[in-house]
Amino acid sequence: MTKKIVILFLLVIGVLGLGAYVMHNMMQRGFSTRTEPMQMEKALATTIRGQAIPSRYKTMKNPVTATPEVIHEGMAHWADHCTACHANNGSGDTMYGKAMYPRPPDMRQKDTQELSDGELYYTIKNGVRLSGMPAFGDPGDDDVDSWRLVVFIRHLPQLIPAEETEMQRLNPKSPDEIREEKEEEEFLKGDAQSATPTTTMHHH
Repeated sequence: MTKKIVILFLLVIGVLGLGAYVMHNMMQRGFSTRTEPMQMEKALATTIRGQAIPSRYKTMKNPVTATPEVIHEGMAHWADHCTACHANNGSGDTMYGKAMYPRPPDMRQKDTQELSDGELYYTIKNGVRLSGMPAFGDPGDDDVDSWRLVVFIRHLPQLIPAEETEMQRLNPKSPDEIREEKEEEEFLKGDAQSATPTTTMHHH
C-alpha cells in the first residue's frame, strides 16, 4: 500500500513539474501563435485530447459506407467548410493554418489516420477547446455529413491531383474573387457577342 502511495506521489510531482516547465516556456514566449509548439507541448496536447474523448467513441465504427459517391460528398463538404485551415489536401499548409496555435495537424499522417472513426467524428462534432477547431453540427444530432467527412479524411492520403483541382472550384470565394469572376464572365460574354455577325433583314 505504501509503495502505491509513493508511486502515485511521484507521478503527481512529475505531472506538476512538467506542467510548470511547459507554463514557464509559454510565459517566456508569450501568447504568440507564430512559434512552433515544443515536442513536449505537442505530446501533452495529444495525450489530453486522447483522454478527453469519451471511451464509447473510441470503438465506434463509421455507419456510412465508403462508396465513391460518399467520398465525393465528403470531399465537397471538406472543400467548402474545412480548407481554410486544413487545405484541400489536409496538410494544414494555409494562411490561417500556419498562423494558428496549435497548428492544424497534417490529416494524412499517422497521428490522425490512427484515430478511430468515432474519435474523428467526436472531434468534428465537438471541436477542440483552446484551439481553432470549432464544433460542427448540433449537439446530439447524429448527422451524416460528419460521418462522410470521416470517410473523406481516410481518403486524404490517396488524394489525386484531379480531385484537388475539382476541390479548388468548390472552395469558398472571397467577395473580390467573386467580383473578378463576374467581370471575366462579362468580358468573355462581350467578346462572344462582338464575334457574332449581325444580320439585317430587308423586306421588299
